[in-house]
Amino acid sequence: MADFSQTGPITTIQALTDHDPAEWERRVGQAVAEAPLALVLPCLYSELAGPALPRILDRLASVGYLAEIVVTLGVAGEAEFRHARQVFGRLPGRVRVVWNDGPRISAVKDRIRAAGFALGEPGKGLAAWMAYGYLLASDRPPAAIALHDTDIVTYERELLDRLVLPVVHPGLGYGFAKGYYARVTDRLHGRVCRLFVGPVLEALARCLGPHPLLGYLASFRYPLAGEFAMGARLAREARIPADWGLEIGTLVEAWRICGPRAVCQVDLAVAYDHKHQATGEGAGEPRGLVRMAREIALALFRALAEEGAVLDRDLLQTLPVAYRREAREAVRRYGHLARANGLGHDLGGELGLVETFAQALAGAAEAFHEDPGGTPPIPSWAEVLAADPGVGGALREAVEADWVG
Repeated sequence: MADFSQTGPITTIQALTDHDPAEWERRVGQAVAEAPLALVLPCLYSELAGPALPRILDRLASVGYLAEIVVTLGVAGEAEFRHARQVFGRLPGRVRVVWNDGPRISAVKDRIRAAGFALGEPGKGLAAWMAYGYLLASDRPPAAIALHDTDIVTYERELLDRLVLPVVHPGLGYGFAKGYYARVTDRLHGRVCRLFVGPVLEALARCLGPHPLLGYLASFRYPLAGEFAMGARLAREARIPADWGLEIGTLVEAWRICGPRAVCQVDLAVAYDHKHQATGEGAGEPRGLVRMAREIALALFRALAEEGAVLDRDLLQTLPVAYRREAREAVRRYGHLARANGLGHDLGGELGLVETFAQALAGAAEAFHEDPGGTPPIPSWAEVLAADPGVGGALREAVEADWVG
């Protein structure tokens, strides 16, 4: 049985009992009867050939309470888009695929840039943001939006039920719900979360001293989880990174817009697994986990600076050293957890990864020192629509034209 302790500034909703899936659907269905709920699925075309998607589509086919499913597709040419449209079009209910690389959507992005807004490089954050804009421009926009990835090989529909209930249930009324789970097979996974994000937050707290934002972020059991649900206000007002900083950036925006009392984390599954990123070491531009760590660090630095924290050169040079100490302690603790549960643990590999992450952190610190503003986050849809009220309608027209074309 899960624990039921409540610590930190946010509420934790643990799975304490086994509920009949039909009962979960009934409860969510009652809650969304008058307040539509939409699901956003960020998806690379390559994931259509992966092992996870058929299972996800099978489970989603039985979900009766969603007003709309929006697949926001990346890295796809015209033939790939047509294939994706056919695959996802088999789902019941209203389904749309946002072809982010297509000429119609590209024209909408150019229109937004012409209004003076930077959208950054294509990535998961920008793809999710385009889906939010499509939904918010509806004649009857959803009251809440859920998002989860399409590479979850252990997917069960209860994951979605548990994720959305705190946001849609009138007796709970959270503005944002973040999923968490244990990523375990024959060993512990979640290396960036375990060995980078957690230790970096600890190191920042040691270098900066107590800070409300750091305490808030540290209270999440899996801050990089790709599963969350939110009210329409957050989707409209949030300014999120276009890159791998999406999850951290969204947590920061939930803190800023909703406040910690309206934020919760939800236990989604006993076991969870999805594709595992390559480390990405080597010459050239950072890739894989190295790129992820760098972009997460930059998102953290920017968020702290916006809150008035002074990240001077001395702190930024000290931080990788403090990180190494915290990360090595994390390796020890997780190694003990793995061995106590009879799981494999690659001590040397994880210590080597800590050094790789430390170098990525040092690179991010240097980049932030040279340019604290860096790449700005994507503007909020509230800002874009205030500058160009017609762009939401243009986005919807582009998606609909692609869907029927």
